[in-house]
Amino acid sequence: MSASLVIRTRAYSEELRKAAEAIEQAAWSELGFLNYTRAHYENYAQLLDKYSDYQLCLVDRETDYPVAVFNSVPLSNVGFDDLPQEGWDWVVETAVRPKGPNTMLGGLAMSIPTVHRAKGYGRRMLRAMRELAESKGLRGVLAAVRPSSKARHPWVGIDDYVTWTDGKGRAFDPWLRSHLSSGGKLVGPCRRSMVVEEPIAFWETWSKREYPQSGSYAIDGALVPLEIDLDRGVGRYAEPNIWVTYAC
Repeated sequence: MSASLVIRTRAYSEELRKAAEAIEQAAWSELGFLNYTRAHYENYAQLLDKYSDYQLCLVDRETDYPVAVFNSVPLSNVGFDDLPQEGWDWVVETAVRPKGPNTMLGGLAMSIPTVHRAKGYGRRMLRAMRELAESKGLRGVLAAVRPSSKARHPWVGIDDYVTWTDGKGRAFDPWLRSHLSSGGKLVGPCRRSMVVEEPIAFWETWSKREYPQSGSYAIDGALVPLEIDLDRGVGRYAEPNIWVTYAC
């Protein structure tokens, strides 16, 4: 890893906060429909501002601009047991309503623009994530991880997908593989991690297509099919993620 790279938090400066937001928006622009889970659009931005010292940026000293961003929140009275099916949405909702001392770091998103991928930045940020949890005196990290290659296999069930391996016997999914090689423990799927239910017109706008009948439809970037219900006039997308934990 280049010596010109340094970890800072969004609390470092207003300029870094703006740059971090731009990095995240650029990295996730094609999946903007995920911003419309209730937990996201009601709470996400305010949580990042409230816990600015939990938002990590990998900054290139030469340009003074981030090349990767990791977002997280502290969670209170939470352990590794009985993690719910609601996954990512649950992490956000739990962070909004603290109930005692903080015990865990809840991972929310890793954002690396395409131009900076495959450079080892993701694993560097995973190390920084664990270091952050340790520095805050937390017991560990839990994250509802979005398996990066699942979108290529939307009709495959998440329970089957998570068992796939590559030719070397490692986890098939490269992002899950990065977590495991960084010390993470794969717990299992959270099948309703991010749920978006919006009018059919919303989905037609995002997918640039029409839905003439009820049923299941694969859309670009989605990990599972979108479920269209013409009688109700809505489309429901329930994205499964994978719970991964790290002990400190």
